[in-house]
Amino acid sequence: MSTTARRIEPDAALTVRNLRVDFGADPVVRGVSFEVARGECLAIVGESGSGKSVTARSLLGLAGANARVSADRLELGGQNVLGLTDRAWRARRGKDVGLVLQDALVSLDPLRPIGREIADSLRLHTTLGAAARARRVLELLDAVGLPDPARQVQKLSGQLSGGERQRALIAAAIALNPPLLIADEPTTALDVTVQAQILALLEQITGDGTAVVLISHDLAVVSHIAHRVAVMHDGLLVETGSSRQVLGSPRQEQTRRMVAAIPADKPRGTRLSLSARAADAAPKPARPATSAVVLEAIGLSKSFRRPDGTRHLAVDDVSFALQRGTTLGIVGESGSGKTTTARLLLALLPPDQGEVRVLDQPWSAASEKARRGRRSGVGAIYQDALGSFDPRWSVAEILTDALGLRHRRRAPQTTARLVTLLDQVGLTAAVLRRRPLELSGGQRQRVGIARALAARPEILICDEPVSSLDVSVQAQVLDLLDDLQRERGLSLIFISHDLGVVQHVSDNIVVMRAGRLVESGPATRVFAAPQHPYSVQLLAAIPRLSP
Repeated sequence: MSTTARRIEPDAALTVRNLRVDFGADPVVRGVSFEVARGECLAIVGESGSGKSVTARSLLGLAGANARVSADRLELGGQNVLGLTDRAWRARRGKDVGLVLQDALVSLDPLRPIGREIADSLRLHTTLGAAARARRVLELLDAVGLPDPARQVQKLSGQLSGGERQRALIAAAIALNPPLLIADEPTTALDVTVQAQILALLEQITGDGTAVVLISHDLAVVSHIAHRVAVMHDGLLVETGSSRQVLGSPRQEQTRRMVAAIPADKPRGTRLSLSARAADAAPKPARPATSAVVLEAIGLSKSFRRPDGTRHLAVDDVSFALQRGTTLGIVGESGSGKTTTARLLLALLPPDQGEVRVLDQPWSAASEKARRGRRSGVGAIYQDALGSFDPRWSVAEILTDALGLRHRRRAPQTTARLVTLLDQVGLTAAVLRRRPLELSGGQRQRVGIARALAARPEILICDEPVSSLDVSVQAQVLDLLDDLQRERGLSLIFISHDLGVVQHVSDNIVVMRAGRLVESGPATRVFAAPQHPYSVQLLAAIPRLSP
């Protein structure tokens, strides 16, 4: 973005000098310094574990009860906030600094209508009467682009879509017009069109004079909104500068690796990570074309009953075929029917109409008893690897169970098989002793892939498998799936709201909207020349590095 597009006030909304945060012996943030001016957006980027979120929380006194926070200077609007009591911080949050987190569903009170939640900050920090507060709430919801605010104001957070919840959370954060807004991964879980709307909203807020600290691992998103970028690694700021300089001509190796890992517009087969396994960054040769169909969806429909008794048609007459050794990408906004389709393909839900066939045999129409002997041929990788594991089990127990050997004593040959599985996904035998909570997000996702591969499936159904990962780990997982597909001839269904990722991994594309298939075809054709107006709108919203 052009920094001349906005007027940046000279006064510092935030000043940080030599910020240090540790939890016991190990420092997490090690001497970080920066300033943010009014009307400026500073993006702090980095991989998981780099310290960026701990830095953000420290700016609001939310580092945690066990955290030790020190700094030479920590000022909001020129006022020292270092060492404030919890009570003093509560008086400042919302008024002097707002916070927007990634998971609005958790951040908003599930038992209170969103209107009441927003109004509470006005009740506590202003002298507005009830009628004036109600009008202000509607103004805020309208300002953040929430459709029909008068109707939505009475809804609970669980009754809103992901994008609507995030807008409500932003409305709550800006209700008192704080001079500083901290947004920690505010768009990571959103589909591409809602993401674009939220970014436009943050850009408008910045343009109105609010200082914004944006925490993100998505450099393409950052390039569209940030005036300056600070790159964190291992608790340190390793590179800082204008958005154009840092992202266009990065100086540090860490920054260069993150920029190289952005998947959008990278040809199929191009390496995204610079791991030892993938030292050659040149695109791999295209895999031989095949017409053999390994999975087929035929006229699938599925509806669910709403609380008011009406029916919601989640999947409506959807048909497509997956060819052997290829990847079929399924894309669409939240609520388009992607995940319901995945559950139908896995026979976790019965279709109301239509059927799924696997290797030219009945799948959804077969009994579970008949499917049981064939389930090993269809694996699944989920977005939330942690939630799909038994937290009490070690990695060895998780993989042993996936091999069907859970109740047998682990013989040396079984351990050897486990080590081989881990090696296939780039993990060492040391991981076997650990439990899921002792692993990083990237390690957990690799264990999830190893578990899916344990039974040597021919088909893998991947439902948002990388959306929760930082860009570097995402790159490693995408390269790994590509390697395994080439080595083992896997056929993949890849479901994601991240169109940049889908563009990179897919041979063919299915575009869904409101439960229906609106366009399909070779990925190169759909991304280069989409035919349906919705596809045009969807693909236009893909975030790319801004020049």
